[in-house]
Amino acid sequence: MSTICEVCGLPKELCVCKAISRERKKLVIRTEKRKFGRVVTIIEGVDKKDLEELAKKLKSKLACGGTVKSNKIELQGDHRTRIKPILCGLGFSEDMIEIR
Repeated sequence: MSTICEVCGLPKELCVCKAISRERKKLVIRTEKRKFGRVVTIIEGVDKKDLEELAKKLKSKLACGGTVKSNKIELQGDHRTRIKPILCGLGFSEDMIEIR
């Protein structure tokens, strides 16, 4: 017998909590200029549970370096135009992604 999720009430195999939380999460994407004129793309608003996994996927798809610092994902370079379709493909709602 499978266990029941406390949040949605479905069995763990059919749990949709993660998908629902991704659709409702508001993401803010912005850039910062750092030392020596380098540009960094910063993604804010991701759950702490998903930070490492999402950063790894984004670095792979965008072919860039990056890190997770203080609940933000920092990617090397300006990826504002390329990142929205990738995030939509990973389950985030297009309406909830704000690019500054």
